[in-house]
Amino acid sequence: MYNQQKICSKVLFICFLGSFLSGFTMAEEIPRPNILFIAMDDLNDWVGVLGGHPQTITPNLDRLSKSGVLFTNAHCPAPECNPSRTSIFTGRSPHRTGVYANNQKMREVLPDAEIIPKTFSRHGYYSAGSGKMLHYFIDASSWDEYFPKAETENPFPRTLYPEKRPLTLPRGGPWQYVETDWGPLQATDKAFGGDYLVTEWIAKQLTRRHSQPFFLACGIYRPHEPWFVPQKYFEPFPLESIQLPLGYRADDLEDLPPEGKKRGPNRYFSHIQKEGQWKQAIQGYLASIHFADAMLGKVLTALEESPHRENTIVVLWSDHGWHLGEKEHWQKYTGWRACTRVPLIVRVPAKTTGLSEGTSPGVCNRPVNLLSLFPTLLELSGLPPEPHHDGPSLLPLLKNPSADWLQPSVTYLNDGGSYALSTERWRLIHYANGEEELYDIQNDPYEWTNLAKEASYQDTLDELRRLGPTQFAPKPRPSVASLPELTWYPLENGKAPPSKIDGSRFDVVFLNRANKQVQLNWVTQDGGIKWMANLAPGRQRRIQTRPGAVWLITDASDTPLGYFKVGDRSSKAVISER
Repeated sequence: MYNQQKICSKVLFICFLGSFLSGFTMAEEIPRPNILFIAMDDLNDWVGVLGGHPQTITPNLDRLSKSGVLFTNAHCPAPECNPSRTSIFTGRSPHRTGVYANNQKMREVLPDAEIIPKTFSRHGYYSAGSGKMLHYFIDASSWDEYFPKAETENPFPRTLYPEKRPLTLPRGGPWQYVETDWGPLQATDKAFGGDYLVTEWIAKQLTRRHSQPFFLACGIYRPHEPWFVPQKYFEPFPLESIQLPLGYRADDLEDLPPEGKKRGPNRYFSHIQKEGQWKQAIQGYLASIHFADAMLGKVLTALEESPHRENTIVVLWSDHGWHLGEKEHWQKYTGWRACTRVPLIVRVPAKTTGLSEGTSPGVCNRPVNLLSLFPTLLELSGLPPEPHHDGPSLLPLLKNPSADWLQPSVTYLNDGGSYALSTERWRLIHYANGEEELYDIQNDPYEWTNLAKEASYQDTLDELRRLGPTQFAPKPRPSVASLPELTWYPLENGKAPPSKIDGSRFDVVFLNRANKQVQLNWVTQDGGIKWMANLAPGRQRRIQTRPGAVWLITDASDTPLGYFKVGDRSSKAVISER
């Protein structure tokens, strides 16, 4: 009897083990999904399915959204390129890393952070990319292959621009970003280059067979400035038909706190209006979106016609939005919805490791953040989570877009203490000095009415404050080595031009690499010379100055050597033996 029981036990164990191993083998046989990771630069909600502007033409964005989950309440981690992309690619929030602004270098602040392609490569993926994914660098060691070549650290292929610039918008002063310009080009897509070459390279990657699952990143640069694209993309938008932004209201700043009013109006918008170029600029932005959408279409078609169409996750996102006059503002950098809200579309095929049923086409209105993309992709691919990631995986919402979701979405502004917080109905903008704005998005989608001072909304404010961050990592100052270098001008007729200062103060670092002491002299606006400091050989001096300032360099005996002209941002001025 005992032996019989023993034999039965062995048989049951063997059956159990066989069943277990069979299940294990089946699980192992499920191939890891490929990932197509598509970024568009500076794209707000001017997408057909998001309804941001009635004239926008985005058939390819629209068709992708109808095959996946469209997140209508997605927000960027930060309202400028560098901190947003750093957060997306590291999975770490700006308030944890201290990367808040464009003038910081990711690798200076986070020298050892592993980014998405490196993580996937470590887990057996082929990681390749093209175009702008990080902020004007590639991070060569993190990729298996890149176009242009990764070792150049320049993510941009050749791109056609007008021979003489500015073409349309005259520079209003040294404060103005030189790329703020637009206009049609007499060129084909191929001759234009840029995003055409990026998407052509990506399409070729999709058409070939791979021996490994792939992580393929496609960085479409438009609609980033300058808004130069082939003329055919301007033609659907006749200038006389151009409509102003839906969110624009002339008196929109009246109920803002001082910090909001300071961040609201900027001279770009007033300059564009003064030059009579508002509708032309909107036309340029719409044309650039239309072009970017056409480039996206090349990639989607290549995927659909490829052997990878049934096992590739597609994720499309934009790093932040863009103001075109809303809140009297132009560009980005704000906590308002025009700037923080971004397109986000995720399509997951069936039989995917982490989501076997795949995604069903749908719309999700829950507040989400691009910070969640890295952990979401790991979970979808059946890879282990990274404990340092700050965002929650979006997998519950990909399974059910209406699932309960208690997470707010937080966007961090560049002063290292201000943020914008989004829930499904409410938006709180909290400034570092304690000033606030509160908006009911359900009834006020353009944030025209600030409710923060109204007594009946104080309980709502308190609840939102409890959801917000209370601690912020310090903001490291960029190293001198990372600063752009000012041009050295030899003197003509022994005299430097007068300063034409226009703009806010920032630092310029003067470095004396000559073998003698020099003097730093500010040239006043009437041409006078004002001594500011002596600088010994091998030393450096940080001085606050303004755009358009001219700095004359003389030797110890007041003999002029040359001068620097300050541009629109912090820089270094290198004095060497000339």
